Amino acid sequence: MKLNGSQILIETLLEQGADTIFGYPGGAVLNIYDELYKYSDRIRHILTAHEQGASHAADGYARATGKVGVVLATSGPGATNLVTGIATAYMDSVPMVAITGNVGTPLIGRDSFQEVYIAGITMPITKHNFVVRDVTKLADTIRQAFEIAQSDRPGPVLIDIPKDVTAAVCEFEPKAPVQARPIPVVTDEELREVAELLNNAERPAIYFGGGVIASGANDALYQVMHKAGIPACYAMMGAGALDCKDPLNYGMIGMHGWVSAGRMVDNSDVLVALGTRFSDRVATKMGDFANNSRIIHIDIDPSEINKNVEAVKSVIGDAKDVLERLLPLLEERTHDDWIAQLNEWKAKLDYRPKDNDAVIRPHQLMGAIADAVGEDGIIATDVGQHQMWAAQFTRRVQPRSFLTSGGLGTMGYGYGAAIGAQIAHPERRVVHITGDGSFHMNLNEMCTAVSYNLPIITVVVNNSVLGMVRQWQTAFYEHRYSSTDPHRKTDFVKLAEAFGATGFRAETLDEFRDAMQKALAVGGPCLIDARIDKDERVLPFIPAGKGLRDAIID
Repeated sequence: MKLNGSQILIETLLEQGADTIFGYPGGAVLNIYDELYKYSDRIRHILTAHEQGASHAADGYARATGKVGVVLATSGPGATNLVTGIATAYMDSVPMVAITGNVGTPLIGRDSFQEVYIAGITMPITKHNFVVRDVTKLADTIRQAFEIAQSDRPGPVLIDIPKDVTAAVCEFEPKAPVQARPIPVVTDEELREVAELLNNAERPAIYFGGGVIASGANDALYQVMHKAGIPACYAMMGAGALDCKDPLNYGMIGMHGWVSAGRMVDNSDVLVALGTRFSDRVATKMGDFANNSRIIHIDIDPSEINKNVEAVKSVIGDAKDVLERLLPLLEERTHDDWIAQLNEWKAKLDYRPKDNDAVIRPHQLMGAIADAVGEDGIIATDVGQHQMWAAQFTRRVQPRSFLTSGGLGTMGYGYGAAIGAQIAHPERRVVHITGDGSFHMNLNEMCTAVSYNLPIITVVVNNSVLGMVRQWQTAFYEHRYSSTDPHRKTDFVKLAEAFGATGFRAETLDEFRDAMQKALAVGGPCLIDARIDKDERVLPFIPAGKGLRDAIID
């Protein structure tokens, strides 16, 4: 059948299983939006307030489902507004297809109105990108983009389509959805070598990251840990892969992770690094990480092997496949002395903040959120102190229930991600945890939540300062608070009401709990302005350039 380029685009997206597009219209994509109007009964378009919000929404949709997120923007500023969202997805290995319009092919290279070379701009932050100049190649390009986005280590792919290509007509032949490329084959000999190291270990440990969630390896990880008696800790991107109450789960490691997790890695004799990349937020001092341990690095991406930390054994493969095949090779062990030592460190060294119901302490705030939304709730955060408190205290027990920007650290990520997650899971409660600094970067997306009546609860952890940077200035810059006290007068409750949402304010823990219950009952978008002291700090805290043994816990 003969279709124009815009119809081919939508038909191919449907063919690949896409049911939702996040985006914002403009001149270069008018043909596409005209067809979206006609296809509205088959594919849903979510109009955001800003293209960056759309890109974060596609990211949140992908993280919450494991499917490829799709975002659409016009040429020029529409395309460049996607850049931060694409980079966020790239750094955290999130499958996304970003589609941009461009000026017509005769106008390319002439500095035309709203022309920009977005393929060149995004080349360092995509797995691949395409410029489609021939409508006959459009369908196969989209299929290839979906294959690349979800194969191996997932990530974003960009497709740039000039306006005349969206109008050109050619023959279209439907095909089956593409599948991710076959995973690398791990040999039996490699697995036997890993099993031998673990079977002979006296102090084994597992440190895992977002690759466990991406591959769906959480059940296999649990089985390996409990058969072989191996304790584990995780980078922030691995939050939720294990039940927080699992006795072998020692929690988050890194700059703001638990001291017992750091001691476990530092004193292990065999360390399995699984689906993780030894970022500087975990291996905080390069050259001083698990130096006494034989490190086994298991990852889908060969470029990560020996990039930051040397491994004695590396396995290139999918985390789920490797763990499932490794399981029968492992001996049943308990490592009682090792676990007893870890529990002693946990009891003596892990940070335990004091309760104070007369005010709002951050750990109590996060605990109250977790209590209110339950184990099935989805948490999306922005970046800063609130992000770390959320990672420490919201007690996630399911994969894909904690959405946050880890690699790029994007302030302004959270509201878009919450919208994507709520669109993907209308049956689940989504809470957007943000700080007053981050919220000023994405508050415009509240109008999106109101327009679609999404029951997202935004909790603004409001200390009236840029808390994480101020914490560093307190510790290392002799209290010189340069540009971290912005003296803003924003009334978040009135702001929420101006957008058409419901606003609450809380200055004590009881007031916050009451506000959460009222927000849950509203059934539409709500905001809670939760006031905390500006001198609250994120602890533990490892100073820049220091190692796991240098954590400040007091």
